[in-house]
Amino acid sequence: MEYTYNGMKAFWSGEEETQEKQKGVQSVLGNDQSYKAFTADIRIEDVIKDPAFGNFGRLLFPIDNRYYSGDTLGKLYLTWYSNINPNKTVEIVNYLKKRAESGDTIFYDIYSDEEKAQDPTKEDTGLFFFRGNKGAKTAIINAGGGFVYVGAMQDSFPHALELSKKGYNAFALIYRPGAQTACEDLARAIAFLYENADELGIDMKDYSLWGGSAGARMAAWLGSYGTESFGEKRYPRPAAVIMQYTGLSEVTGKEPPTFACVGTNDGIASYKTMEDRINRIKANGTDAEIEVFQGLSHGFGLGEGTVAEGWINDAIKFWEKHMTE
Repeated sequence: MEYTYNGMKAFWSGEEETQEKQKGVQSVLGNDQSYKAFTADIRIEDVIKDPAFGNFGRLLFPIDNRYYSGDTLGKLYLTWYSNINPNKTVEIVNYLKKRAESGDTIFYDIYSDEEKAQDPTKEDTGLFFFRGNKGAKTAIINAGGGFVYVGAMQDSFPHALELSKKGYNAFALIYRPGAQTACEDLARAIAFLYENADELGIDMKDYSLWGGSAGARMAAWLGSYGTESFGEKRYPRPAAVIMQYTGLSEVTGKEPPTFACVGTNDGIASYKTMEDRINRIKANGTDAEIEVFQGLSHGFGLGEGTVAEGWINDAIKFWEKHMTE
């Protein structure tokens, strides 16, 4: 099966920023002042239509615009999410745009043109690539959104960017609504990365699956049931599953090592349910940890500026503990 992507060159757009608006941009631009970056005041519609993103700019934000509000990057609000950091949103779109501008492929289709012609819903899928070191380990991150939309700008892109800063190769999956189709897309993503690992310059041995809310269920289900349960041939299970704020309670006895985190004020995913599941996984002899954050509600993402800030470093250490080489 062939997977192709036709990249596009583009020029930076946007207004001159004040020093304050440069927050979230510096780590992308460094001292290169020849670019005019996106700022918090840029309209989301203009980001989506920017030629640097070709025809996949629409996948940066929910396809169904009923699940987000706010006209600009700085005012973005996603249904069921909290603690969205505008500076991180700005940093993400600038990172992706500069990489695309430099000629790097930042988005990969996971389905062939023939498959998309047979099922047009597969047009709205793919992997955004946040590149780490060549040959480094790989993480696949699934945003939540109640299986009705993909909240990537809060729940997978920030994680992928931070993982790439630490040298890991990270892929944020954009999947179809529905639990079954979402898991089929994740299984296909795993297959795609295994089959194209050499070309991509990634190491799939000891890969990890990450997710928040609905995305956490996807990671858990693929970890427990495997790609062979969702339409693909059997590929190795992940070395670790990293889960945020989901009320999944089932334990099959086949869980990979699992790290979880959640807030005590989460009205969607009970921290007690999550604690109970982690304890049951541990009782089966599998390594598992959970961090519970006082006062946090659902969808805190990286938790920057909250009591959860830095949890991702603990999750990375947990994953590293289960790498075999």
